[in-house]
Amino acid sequence: MNAETNTLDPALADRFAAIVGERHALRDEGDIEPHLVEPRGLWGGRSLLVLKPGSTEEVSRILKLATETGTPIVPQGGNTGLVGGQMPDATGREVILSTSRLNRIREVDLSSNTATVEAGVVLQVLQEEAAKNDRLFPLSLGAQGSCQIGGNLSSNAGGVGALAYGVARDLCLGLEVVLPTGEIFDDLRKLKKDNTGYDLKDLFIGAEGTLGVITAAVLKLYPMPKGRDLAWVGLGSPVDALRLFELANEKAGRALTMFELIEKTPLDFVLRHIPQARAPLAESHPWNALIEISSGRSAEDARFLMEEILAAGFEAGWATDAVIAQNETQQLQLRQLREDMSDAQRPEGGSIKHDISVPVAAIPEFIERAAKIVQEVVPGVRPVCFGHMGDGNLHYNISQPAGASKEEFLTHYRAMNDAVHALVRELGGSFSAEHGIGRMKRAELLATQPAVATDLMRRVKAAFDPQGIMNPGKVI
Repeated sequence: MNAETNTLDPALADRFAAIVGERHALRDEGDIEPHLVEPRGLWGGRSLLVLKPGSTEEVSRILKLATETGTPIVPQGGNTGLVGGQMPDATGREVILSTSRLNRIREVDLSSNTATVEAGVVLQVLQEEAAKNDRLFPLSLGAQGSCQIGGNLSSNAGGVGALAYGVARDLCLGLEVVLPTGEIFDDLRKLKKDNTGYDLKDLFIGAEGTLGVITAAVLKLYPMPKGRDLAWVGLGSPVDALRLFELANEKAGRALTMFELIEKTPLDFVLRHIPQARAPLAESHPWNALIEISSGRSAEDARFLMEEILAAGFEAGWATDAVIAQNETQQLQLRQLREDMSDAQRPEGGSIKHDISVPVAAIPEFIERAAKIVQEVVPGVRPVCFGHMGDGNLHYNISQPAGASKEEFLTHYRAMNDAVHALVRELGGSFSAEHGIGRMKRAELLATQPAVATDLMRRVKAAFDPQGIMNPGKVI
């Protein structure tokens, strides 16, 4: 560090750059700028150096030097995180370590149904490589065209496939991690059964780069479904959605691979602001569900299950209208309506986000009570609710009142979060379901979790990173 300015010393920057080569050490402001801009524009930062190592060994040398010199390191993958976990602070003393060059798929093992990949592999690239081998990698996110596997694991990403396949943690069998000391923890094993002591990999999954840098992983693959059916269903209420989900789960079991709950408002925003979007049903409905059935047997089996679920839903009065995609193009169109909901909210002005989860049975109660709570904080706001009903994870976003001042509305961010999150805790839920803690939710985590949990997390952090160089100011 430069003792006079508390920023990165140029001579030290030279030592770091020598590890990766000048070509892969970004110092020009224009080259660094994309690494300082995150999707929501909430978390600014400053860095004088971005390092792009091309091997695990280079990451090891970087962290060893960082420990020797007390230099803070901020790991960064595809820079798609929504809570500021990948952003440096404003001092300019933190070095960004980009994993973008660690982008090799080392192996696809069809016998064990695994893929061994480096941290910088883009999620969609892995999905496509799996498909070439008649396999499925089921993690599916809106940012899958740019997010990276290392970031997915570091934030324990969820997505629409979590209902059937679990979150990122559930899809990982082994890790390769570089510790702050530069030591390499090589645990790239393909074992589904291993009871040899503590499962150390799970400490790094969801740690958001605060304990070390994930450089590679062994991930689970699944047989590619022989048939998939996707339906958009009009509903009258969240209670109807819950009943339909219970019915679908009972009839389809693990073949039910998606059940998304979508309020009318976010769909209206998509139809208003996304030029290519088209209404899926002839009439508008207060609530909607996007349901996917995946069959390992045949397309006919998937269609039979879907039609059986919808027929029973109509008979019970829970479903009021529905359309089943007739081909892959129509499936993509229905999926895109769901994926465009975050982008479509931006033109409506300020938005206060909540990434929450509650027990599935409590979703209708949460939605009913939260609608009243947010109006008490700011009268006239517009709740925008959509998410993964099958696993209890809702994106409960609040758009500003029509015509209001965005700046004034966003001054209520903390009060709105506090009110909604208090209800979430009352219902036994979590205020951070899949986006992580990062900078955004750190204070709330420390203020609301049990003291013993905070103490244990601090002990783990101190054991792995006693100098506090790994992504400081995040999580804990």
